[in-house]
Amino acid sequence: MKIAVTYDNGTVFQHFGRTEYFKIYEIDNKQITSSEVIGNNGIGHEALADYLKECGVEVLICGGMGPGAQNALAEAGITVYSGAEGDADKAVQAYLNGKLASTGANCNHHEHEEESCSGCEGQCESGCGGCPGHQVLLEGPNAGKTVRVHYRGTLNDGTQFDSSYDRGTPLEFICGTGMMIRGFDEAVLFMNQGDKIKIHLMPEDAYGMPNPNAIFTVKISDIAGTENLTVGQRVVLRTDRGYPIPVRVTAKDDTTITFDSNHEMAGKELNFEIELLEIL
Repeated sequence: MKIAVTYDNGTVFQHFGRTEYFKIYEIDNKQITSSEVIGNNGIGHEALADYLKECGVEVLICGGMGPGAQNALAEAGITVYSGAEGDADKAVQAYLNGKLASTGANCNHHEHEEESCSGCEGQCESGCGGCPGHQVLLEGPNAGKTVRVHYRGTLNDGTQFDSSYDRGTPLEFICGTGMMIRGFDEAVLFMNQGDKIKIHLMPEDAYGMPNPNAIFTVKISDIAGTENLTVGQRVVLRTDRGYPIPVRVTAKDDTTITFDSNHEMAGKELNFEIELLEIL
């Protein structure tokens, strides 16, 4: 079996929805036989459950997690042990010894990044700020407060890429704690309840610039099935150990094909219409 742990420098990372790395453990007869650290490949929280399922993960150990993420993982057939902290290897060993308890969906925030903290035991309120998953990182009138907003996101050509209005469900998050992309978070910091604003974000305040090292070219003959792919198509490749890498085909000729594994919003200027509904 395989166990995944949200991972940061040897410890259990406390934000499931924002973890950049997972440590994957191969288990045989309740013993760790091997382990490997993998990146999240720029995948948002909506796809992390499927990503881990593709990796063959059966158990996830993490710090904080909201109910939305837990439901998605349950649908993917992955058992969640949340509320873990400290050394990642020791957390896995505790699970194997039957001594690891789970706190379930340990915060009631269902924000855009589907993350939460493990330190507040499900009782976080506006102004939390003190537990590991919700530490205030930015300054402003709404910093540390739980807010509820509606928003619409568009590209410069007017193409809509996201909208809470269309889903009919407002977005709720703790302002100033890094749950949102920086530019969005900074804008809401200074809004009053009932305000409606429009903002324009450069890539550095959104999803950053593309990493050139995430673009690679291979021979079509080296990967079965690539001969049928077309430019612009999104597919999932696999590493030598079977881990999935979501990519987009960016170029193709008679003998080679080029893939881009950057986040689809990397390098893009984004526009948001934001309406602050409530400050809780």
